[in-house]
Amino acid sequence: MRVNADFSERVVIQTNELPWIASPQPGVERRMLDRIGDEVARATSLVRYAPASVFEPHVHGLGEEFFVLDGIFSDEHGDYPGGTYVRNPPGSYHSPRTGPGCIILVKLRQMAPTESERVVVDTAKARWDRGEAEGHRRLDLYTNHENGEHVTIECLDPGTSLSRAVCSGGEEIFVLSGSGADEQGEYPSGTWIRNPTSYRRSMKSASGAVYWVKRGHLDPVR
Repeated sequence: MRVNADFSERVVIQTNELPWIASPQPGVERRMLDRIGDEVARATSLVRYAPASVFEPHVHGLGEEFFVLDGIFSDEHGDYPGGTYVRNPPGSYHSPRTGPGCIILVKLRQMAPTESERVVVDTAKARWDRGEAEGHRRLDLYTNHENGEHVTIECLDPGTSLSRAVCSGGEEIFVLSGSGADEQGEYPSGTWIRNPTSYRRSMKSASGAVYWVKRGHLDPVR
């Protein structure tokens, strides 16, 4: 299966308009954003767990990265409420479950085989820093200085604009709340954007926006 598999192309998806597709696991549904492969795949998806659902125990051959958008995701390591960011490195093992149900933004098989550190960030307790301009704030989630990968959550106060920039190494944006905009249009909550390497864009918000961002990971050379 191939879904938005050409990473040189820009992709914008209003995910709230996508249907939920049943997975092989009862109670677990997906909205596929990009995918190369079948059930074992390099994939970016929204995954919805029904209340009291479980997923069979499994190993992450090339890692798993997820952000809890709603509800509570759990495994044998703990409970992760909405706003939690988790990286499970290659070779890690867990048994996912949920009590109340949850929705997560998840990326599979996209880590370097040498990555070994497990990362868990509760963004409700983490520190925000000043960003590129007045009215722009940034919360760092993960940085890999060797390959240039950088994951953040960013906030634009109402009326804030950022200067036009080059997406060196590409970037993905998921709008968590509010609405952002650039030269190509406006992006309400639930929008997923994938900007390819060297794409130029600005960012602004009339009413305010909070968005998850992953940068530097789409360079075709790597």
